Amino acid sequence: MTITEAETSVFDTLESEVRSYCRGWPRVFEYAHGCRLQDEDGHVYLDFFAGAGALNYGHNPPVLKRALLDYLERDGVTHGLDMSTTAKRDFLEAFRDLVLRPRGLDHKVMFPGPTGTNAVEAALKLARKVKRRETVVSFTNAFHGMSLGALAVTGNAFKRAGAGVPLVHGVPMPFDRYLDDDQGFAWFERLLEDRGSGLNRPAAVIVETVQGEGGVNVARAEWLRALAELCRRWDMLLIVDDVQMGCGRTGAFFSFEEAGITPDVITLSKSVSGYGMPMALTLFRPELDVWEPGEHNGTFRGNNPAFVTAAATLNTYWADSGTEKQTLARGEQAEAALREIAREHRRSGAGHRGRGLAWGLTFADTGRATRVCARAFELGLLVETSGPENEVVKLLPPLTATPDELDEGLRTLARAVDETA
Repeated sequence: MTITEAETSVFDTLESEVRSYCRGWPRVFEYAHGCRLQDEDGHVYLDFFAGAGALNYGHNPPVLKRALLDYLERDGVTHGLDMSTTAKRDFLEAFRDLVLRPRGLDHKVMFPGPTGTNAVEAALKLARKVKRRETVVSFTNAFHGMSLGALAVTGNAFKRAGAGVPLVHGVPMPFDRYLDDDQGFAWFERLLEDRGSGLNRPAAVIVETVQGEGGVNVARAEWLRALAELCRRWDMLLIVDDVQMGCGRTGAFFSFEEAGITPDVITLSKSVSGYGMPMALTLFRPELDVWEPGEHNGTFRGNNPAFVTAAATLNTYWADSGTEKQTLARGEQAEAALREIAREHRRSGAGHRGRGLAWGLTFADTGRATRVCARAFELGLLVETSGPENEVVKLLPPLTATPDELDEGLRTLARAVDETA
């Protein structure tokens, strides 16, 4: 069924105007498996959107579905706040043994609520509590969530305007290569040194290693290392927001591993449950665990069905290095195809950038990306735009996509680019 203005549907008459994705993809979907979605009229679409990164392992992975159904069928606890449950224990043990220990991390695990913005809010609150300072530095084109604290460290003017109140205690700095004469952190450090700069000593710096919503802007490993060193020298906590780029999206489980840094605080959500179920984590060094019991809480911080699928995800995809190696190989395949698209359309200023299986296709004409995504949808491919002016075609295919599925999607994208030239 196609949703049109001529039809009076419950979506049109009852649902808020705030909805967005359904406007670009005006279909009623009812079935999903692997890399594909099907609408109620039987049309099948290849999904290179993957729930904005919440479906790294595709739709309804059979082994995760089986674990979830078994748990529900035996009346496992579904809602438990922060009570101890077998499902939580199984997840924590798997996360400790398969993620933290192999990477030499001793971070504590906090369940702040079900979404990425909950994880960010907890990280900001903790940093301010530990350092007894208010300011948090973020970066141009950053996106960290839609609640007020997360919006204060988000760059997008449209999203910030939705707050309706002043967004305070956040200071933006240039992201890697934001300025043509990139000088690293010379400006930032000068502000820290100068008692007349007006910059209060920050409690923390929050950064995405790859800015997905901001336009698939990739920070260099050396830039991230320099940032970590700056934070160490100036006694600021380093928060890495890995909500979209974590859980293997760039290859390794954490996106910062390539740079060889160890953040003080890490936020995870989206694909941490593996099944698209709401779940978020805030991780932090043990010495930062200064919370009083109940000082930060939430009714749905203990989503036990998500713990079940998250544990199954770790045991299935992260018991060895297979997922990382496969993602990097698929990333090389995607990069080669995008490089060729950019080469063929160099006269229109086409370019590409990304890491692992997070890629962006850019054009000199800022409206081109929207037209490409619309045409791709007509051809049976779901991709979205990103960037402050929706000027980037963003690709987030499932990490489990086969080489043939990836090739099919990239060929469809190439056709959409050709037909919007």
